[in-house]
Amino acid sequence: MRELTKSQAVLFLLGGVLMVSGVGSFVFMWHQEVACWVFLAGAVLFSVLQAMQVYEGQSFVIRRLKRLMGLAQLAFVLSGILMVDTVNFFLRPLFSNQLVYIQYVYNKWVVLLLIAAILEVYTSHRISSELKKEKC
Repeated sequence: MRELTKSQAVLFLLGGVLMVSGVGSFVFMWHQEVACWVFLAGAVLFSVLQAMQVYEGQSFVIRRLKRLMGLAQLAFVLSGILMVDTVNFFLRPLFSNQLVYIQYVYNKWVVLLLIAAILEVYTSHRISSELKKEKC
């Protein structure tokens, strides 16, 4: 795996901190109008920098895990977009009535965030163990 530079590693950590603080603030209803944008910015920063960590080896398992990690990155960004929509209702005009919107979109960011977090934890642990096996 290509390592991040020190400045990229700091930005990667900053993205994670922004994600956690944005979700925490949003869940505890503290300045939700700002917290949703903080989470989205953190999710984009985290996802972009994680995508920059390219695997250059030949292991099929690690390549598959990197693809799963890409799915988690997409889910993080989509959950941020849905979180912003929960506050601003910008997707509401796309639905025929409000009940359909609430049923399919409103507050569904939680589901995507849970899926992304589970995928992220799983793939990061598996990739680190596979890289250790590869070095031996």
